[in-house]
Amino acid sequence: MSQNSSSLSQLALQKFKRDFWGVFSFWFIVLVGVISVFAYAFAPDNSKHANQMHLAIHSKKPGFKVQMLVLPPALENNQSFFDKLFFGKKHTETEIPISSYQLKGSTLYYTEYASDGLQGADKSIDLSNYQKIDSNSIIQEKTYLFGTDKYGRDLLSRILIGARISFFIGFVAVFISLVIGIFMGSVAGYFGGKVDTFIMWIINVTWSIPTLLLVIAITLALGKGFWQVFIAVGLTMWVEVARVVRGQIISVKEMQYVTAAKALGFNDFRIITKHILPNIMAPVIVISAANFAAAILIESGLSFLGIGAQPPMASWGAMIKDHYNYIILGKPYLALIPGFCIMSLVMAFMLIGNALRDALDVKS
Repeated sequence: MSQNSSSLSQLALQKFKRDFWGVFSFWFIVLVGVISVFAYAFAPDNSKHANQMHLAIHSKKPGFKVQMLVLPPALENNQSFFDKLFFGKKHTETEIPISSYQLKGSTLYYTEYASDGLQGADKSIDLSNYQKIDSNSIIQEKTYLFGTDKYGRDLLSRILIGARISFFIGFVAVFISLVIGIFMGSVAGYFGGKVDTFIMWIINVTWSIPTLLLVIAITLALGKGFWQVFIAVGLTMWVEVARVVRGQIISVKEMQYVTAAKALGFNDFRIITKHILPNIMAPVIVISAANFAAAILIESGLSFLGIGAQPPMASWGAMIKDHYNYIILGKPYLALIPGFCIMSLVMAFMLIGNALRDALDVKS
C-alpha cells in the first residue's frame, strides 16, 4: 500500500515537472518568498519600513540619480545583526540631496537639491562636530532604479519590503482557513445529522456575507494593524475549504477502507485524521493555492481602502492608493509598478494551482 502511495506521489510530481508554467510559478513564488524574508538585505534603503523621506526629490522617474550628503546618525545604533536583517535599521544616517558642494578644511559648503529648475539653498556644515566620519564617503551618488514616490522615498525599497505583507498574508490566511475549514468540514461530513445541519447553517450564513464587507467588519472589531488584517482575511476564507472537505468526506466515508477501520475499533478521530483526510487532500491543496491569490487581493483592497497595513508600513495596496491619481498626471509607473507586482504574484499562485490540479487528477 505504501509503495503504491509512493508511486502515485512520484507520478504526480513527474506530471507537475512537465508543466512549464507550474514549475516557473513555483520558482517565482520561492524567489518572492526569499525576497520577503530578507527584504532589508536587498533593499537600497534599509531603514525601518524604507521610510527615508526626501521631499526635494519626490516623484522622480526610474533611473534618477542624485548626489547625497550622508551624515552619521545622532544616536548610536546598538541593534543586533538579526534585528537589522529582519526589521531594518532604527537609527539611520541623515541624507540630504545636494546639487553641488565644496570642502574647505573641516567645513563643507553645499547647495541643496531643488527640482523644476529652482535654485536650492546654500548651506554649510562643520564636519569637526561629527565623530567617526569619513570625508571621502560623505558624498555619495544614489541611483533610484524604480524612481521615488510622492514623499521622496525609494520606490524599489518600498516594493521589496511591501512584498513581505502580500506574501505572508497568504500563508497566515490559508493556515487559519485550513485549520478551521478542515475541522468544520470533517465534523459535518463524518457525523452528519443535526451536527451537519448546524455547521452548514453557519457556513451558509458566512457565505452569504460579501467577503470584503466581512473582512472590514472583523478588522474594525479587532482594530487596524498588521496581524489584525491577517486574522480577518483568514477568518473569511475557511468556508470554501469546509464545503470541499465536507463533500469529499461524505463521498468516501462509506468506502470499504473506512468500514474496515471502524470494524477494527479505531476511534472517530483516528479514522478522520489517519484514513480519510490523507485521501481527500488533493482538492484541498488546489483550493489552498487559489486562496493564496484571493488573500493577496483582499489585503491589497483593504490597504487601498486604508484599513489594511497602516503607514509608514510598506504595502503594495497602500502604494497604489497613494499614487493612483498620478496615472493622469504623467507618472503612471508609481501606481503601475506595485499593481504589476500584485498581478504577477496572484497569477503565479493561480498557475501553480492549475498545475497541481492537473498533476493530482487521477483520471488523467
